[in-house]
Amino acid sequence: MRASAACPCGRTDAKKRPTVYTDCCGRFVAHFDTTPAPDSEHLMRSRYSAFVHDQVNYLLATWHSSTRPATLDFDAGAKWLGLEVREHKTTGADTAEVEFVARYRLDGRAVRLHERSRFVREDGRWFYVDGDQS
Repeated sequence: MRASAACPCGRTDAKKRPTVYTDCCGRFVAHFDTTPAPDSEHLMRSRYSAFVHDQVNYLLATWHSSTRPATLDFDAGAKWLGLEVREHKTTGADTAEVEFVARYRLDGRAVRLHERSRFVREDGRWFYVDGDQS
């Protein structure tokens, strides 16, 4: 990936220009141990970017231990097309929800994943817990 490539999460700057991956989600994905996502929306966006780039280690590391799968397999041939964050809200001192729609293409078929995800903060780090899909 080029250092100047746009972040897959779709975040833009104040002038509506795409944010560079290394300045956006890439810093969290590449440096999870030292640079945790500051809130649940950043974590959700960085997890989307990790799916785009097949970063299994990051996805498992940011998945809460109570619901984390032992392994994670990617759909071979999935082409991620975009992310729309619809809502981000704090639900408690250390809990939050993010509603999003992620789009991808698999075997020539368009797929739309609409989920309200739940997150928890432990020891200053946010973790994905689970979500309800619609």
